[in-house]
Amino acid sequence: MPTIQHKLLTKTAEAPAAALGRAVLMSQVVRDASMNNPVIRKTKDYWVLLGPGLTTGASDDDPAGIATYSQTGAQYGFGLMWLALWTFPLMAVVQEMCARIGLVTGRGLAGNIRIFYNKNVLYGCTILLFAANTFNIGADIGAMANAVQLLNPRLDFGFLVVAVTMLSLMLQIFTPYVRYARYLKWLAMILLSYILSAVLAHPHWPTVIHSMLIPHFQVSKASVILIAAILGTTISPYLFFWQTSQEVEEQVLEGRLTLKDRKHTDPKEVRSMRIDVWSGMLLSNLVMFFIIAAAGDILFPRGITQIQTAAQAAEALRPFAGNATYFLFAIGIIGTGLLAIPVLAGSSSYALAESMRWKEGLYRDLGQAKAFYGIIIISMLIGLGINFIGLNPIKALIYSAIGNALVAPVILFFIVRISSNKKFMGSWVNKKYVTIIGWVTFLLMLASAVGAIVSF
Repeated sequence: MPTIQHKLLTKTAEAPAAALGRAVLMSQVVRDASMNNPVIRKTKDYWVLLGPGLTTGASDDDPAGIATYSQTGAQYGFGLMWLALWTFPLMAVVQEMCARIGLVTGRGLAGNIRIFYNKNVLYGCTILLFAANTFNIGADIGAMANAVQLLNPRLDFGFLVVAVTMLSLMLQIFTPYVRYARYLKWLAMILLSYILSAVLAHPHWPTVIHSMLIPHFQVSKASVILIAAILGTTISPYLFFWQTSQEVEEQVLEGRLTLKDRKHTDPKEVRSMRIDVWSGMLLSNLVMFFIIAAAGDILFPRGITQIQTAAQAAEALRPFAGNATYFLFAIGIIGTGLLAIPVLAGSSSYALAESMRWKEGLYRDLGQAKAFYGIIIISMLIGLGINFIGLNPIKALIYSAIGNALVAPVILFFIVRISSNKKFMGSWVNKKYVTIIGWVTFLLMLASAVGAIVSF
């Protein structure tokens, strides 16, 4: 017969196992309850739908874009706030056309242009795209290093730009695409830091909303350049190439390895793509809205109008908006740089590789696509070098803006032509109103390109 002491020892030994069992049971109950909750279930389903559209939209708010939006608010207050609203449908329609081209044709954008249109025009555009993206990469690498110095001023700038470049390269080259796509998707959530930083700055929201809904601005050389810069960083050529090629990458990920397999597109796939694209572009424009709101409410009234970098914007906001806004701004610069730099380098590589008929795709490893990854490496190393030759980051962005101004209207022309051609798109050809919006966007970008070049 067991003694009392033996019973106590047995009970003590069994207690952890019983507690563990209860914990597992409770976690299962919580998990089952969450799955039965319609709000949680719909949120999870929505998150699963998001992919290339979300990362493309988020990458649009790179450190260079953040600097542009901060300068807009600092220099004009809420005067150009309306751009955050009016560029949203234009941007979303263009990116949806790009995504649909990728889904229906099974090819990237450059691959389609090469087959159906003048190759010499394509070659010229891809070279300009490579140059513009490389200058942008250089500016973003420097901005990320400056942002890290905001958090720890003792770190050396030279060391940081090399570290940022190497980290980004390693992720692009050696991370399997499945994991890499997931990493980019979660990294897009860093943009919420800008929304939160603006909320903490407490701008006067009625004035902000009024300025967003009612377009108004004074025509001047500076305002024309800034509007062209905003349009260039919002409706940007690198986004066109990246979006189209990422849709193809997703098809390959699903096992559709041949061009014939990728050409079969169903309504459910297109519907999911549209939700993804419009969600990504909405996030992108919301971030623009909140950054202009914070800078316009805090910096503009105090006469702090010359903001040249995203890091400088964070420093300028700190005395008036507090440490929380400062740190959120700095963290956002680092996170968006990690997201945007691979997109910039990757879009150049997709465009050049497809133009030259090289093997391309992040789903391939380095040995299978040496030229494709070689373009990524070259553009990253040149971008790194820009930070050591004394080139002002604003000048780098100006050169990038000029390149984008020259390329964007040409590529938009091809996008609208391809997506509205029934021979190429079949039943997924543009609706009439989509084609109209596409041509309006083309004319707007053409006008901004001419205005920017004349002003420069």
